[in-house]
Amino acid sequence: MTTTERAHALAAAAEPFRALLGPTSAADLLAWVEAELGSAEALDRWVPHGRARTKALAPGTILHVVSGNTPHAALQTLIGGLLLGSRNLVKLPRNGLAEVDGFLSRLPKSMQALAESSKDLPDSWLSSVDAVIVYGSDETVSALRARTPAGKIFIGHGHKASLGIVWDDPEFASCAGAARDASLFDQQGCLSPQAFYVRESRPGFVRAYAEHLASAMEHFNRTHPRGPLTLEEKAEIANLRAAYRFRAAGDLRVALWEGGGNLDWTVIYEEDLWFNASPLNRVIFVKPLPEDLADAMGPAAGHVGAIGLFPCTEELAGRFAALRPSRICPVGRMQDPPWTWHNGGVASLASLVKWVDFEPPSGLTA
Repeated sequence: MTTTERAHALAAAAEPFRALLGPTSAADLLAWVEAELGSAEALDRWVPHGRARTKALAPGTILHVVSGNTPHAALQTLIGGLLLGSRNLVKLPRNGLAEVDGFLSRLPKSMQALAESSKDLPDSWLSSVDAVIVYGSDETVSALRARTPAGKIFIGHGHKASLGIVWDDPEFASCAGAARDASLFDQQGCLSPQAFYVRESRPGFVRAYAEHLASAMEHFNRTHPRGPLTLEEKAEIANLRAAYRFRAAGDLRVALWEGGGNLDWTVIYEEDLWFNASPLNRVIFVKPLPEDLADAMGPAAGHVGAIGLFPCTEELAGRFAALRPSRICPVGRMQDPPWTWHNGGVASLASLVKWVDFEPPSGLTA
């Protein structure tokens, strides 16, 4: 199959998963190939390259190790491997991923033959593949990096902490988008913000922003209820709420808004600037924006995934690019990366291919 044929087949198979993937037309996928490889036909034929020609060679086999809390990431990486025309081995989490099974079942037989999934990870898989892509904790990434034979392409996507920055929003116009960013996928993805830093443009504004965000979280939850929680997750959220409820009772620098009897969402305001890791599951912190945000982020400054900005201007993006996120976008769109997004600062397709150049005899046009 050509790249164009694979793109059309993948787009058709992805149609039921738009809520996870966003727009996934054949044109979107081909634009992704063109953006990273210079031509949508670079995998199929020689394309101009300076005074010569070049052709992209996809890995023969790619191993994808995916996590259970981010099915959208599993589908995205698998679609990328199939778009390249590689054979794909998918290491599923212990409980499997119904989304991956459903997607594969919709592919034409010729493309189903390019994919195999398993809940186990035999050593033979690691030794037989040309590239390894891992989604998981830093410990998982490190362990699999150590098991991967030398010479293999290895791309690891470990822990990331994303955040929102509200620079100027006198009418609280960003709150609905902020609630969406903090609620989709129950805050499990690397693009899910764990905190919003808000500039104190007038006295009491940051606390007022937290209150408006709480209202927006409740409104979003009515139409997009959260998924089930494990006993451990319930205990973690309940304990966190109890601690902040106690603090808020005697400290005006702290406030807590609690949504629903099912621990649906939690908004915590505090004047302490230090970045707190959220327990996820729609628990969001709101804090004043400090002069030195990198210092306030502490160890998390080296693991920033995405920054949502309001207003999202090039000037502000330049101001906060020093945190080295892989993506800066408007608040409200943090969970909607384009296919061309450099996940972890890496070009997803270009980092996997090798190039072979053809230099025609002198006098022949390239």
